[in-house]
Amino acid sequence: MDEFRSLNAQSYRIMGLALLTGLIHLLLGIQGAIPIFILNGLGFIALVAALYLVPQLANFRTHIRWALAAYTAVTIVAYFVVNPQPLDSGFGLLTKAIELILLLLLLVKQR
Repeated sequence: MDEFRSLNAQSYRIMGLALLTGLIHLLLGIQGAIPIFILNGLGFIALVAALYLVPQLANFRTHIRWALAAYTAVTIVAYFVVNPQPLDSGFGLLTKAIELILLLLLLVKQR
């Protein structure tokens, strides 16, 4: 896979955090039979795959990066809007911290 050779450290961080939050949502969705969590997890996984692993989409990486940033921001906001007691879940807050770091990395310009 030549795609991995062109990635820098920040790209690997983004990929890791996006896959981590995607897997968390996916597993929580499967465990609790919550379709929106499953879809959210699949969305993170699909966007990070599109961003780094599909060479045919290389010309659209800037747009995909912005889409992943927006998707991450919406996920963070939705947690606090939908959850009646968002500060009571340590695991939920940990996941939001992961997503906040992901969002910040996505917004920092890569070299």
